[in-house]
Amino acid sequence: MSTAEPRNPRDRPAVISISSHVARGTVGNRAVVFALESLGFPVWSVPTVTLPWHAGHGKATRIVPPAADFAAFVDDLAGSSWLGEVGAILTGYFGDSAQVEPAARLVEAVKRANPSAIYLCDPVVGDQGRLYQPQATLDAIRDRLIPLADIATPNRFELEMLCGLELADNAHLAEAASALGPDKLLVTSAFAMLRGGIGNLLVHDFTAHLAEHRSIEDAPHGLGDLTSAVFLARILSGLGPEKALQTTTATVFEILARTRKRGADELTVEIDADSLRHPMAMVHMRRLAFPGGNRRA
Repeated sequence: MSTAEPRNPRDRPAVISISSHVARGTVGNRAVVFALESLGFPVWSVPTVTLPWHAGHGKATRIVPPAADFAAFVDDLAGSSWLGEVGAILTGYFGDSAQVEPAARLVEAVKRANPSAIYLCDPVVGDQGRLYQPQATLDAIRDRLIPLADIATPNRFELEMLCGLELADNAHLAEAASALGPDKLLVTSAFAMLRGGIGNLLVHDFTAHLAEHRSIEDAPHGLGDLTSAVFLARILSGLGPEKALQTTTATVFEILARTRKRGADELTVEIDADSLRHPMAMVHMRRLAFPGGNRRA
């Protein structure tokens, strides 16, 4: 059997997730792995940095693998005889800019083994007007990973950093998202049209859909990681982009609302696993006019 033939005895493909790991909390791979495995997808988890907790909670020790060791680890996966099991790869937070190139090689290897595999790039580099990754990491993600991506999930600030423009409204977001390259681009923290709301904007095939819900103050970390994982799972399960957007937004909003009601400082996904599978929260869906119409240039 060649490595291009799936060897996974289960009915769902494996997902490789490359992101951070924390001992306490639900961010990075802690959120991604739990969500994907709860939804039936086995995960190969690759840590880019290990921390006791999210740095937003205070000073924390960072354990970043040496660049050569990380590259060798990832290259082992790229040469694995089990690579045919993999139907998707997700990248999130990188501990060092040198990790981007090995991750790109792994994406390419996965796509050679399984041409239908999906690559989701979550460019975790900043938020709320602050770049918290080195410029070299942003540049490497933009130049090496975004061109390989089938799906990208930047927040509004990250999209601005990737395209080098200030984006003032959803029309600007849609235009920039379409120009960036990936087939599907999900912009979190898009401009809401509901008073006191917040939205996710999905741009796909020259259409733009906005999913909105009420904004919740003092949200814990990990919402972007959870959004990426759930959206990828919905797409892998065969949902169309608009339905995937709706159910993903409902899931994340429901888990967030329940977390805040409990007063927890980390997403309580372990308690709210049913929300991953069957969200009950209502979200408001809109189809937006796409800049320049729907015709391809």
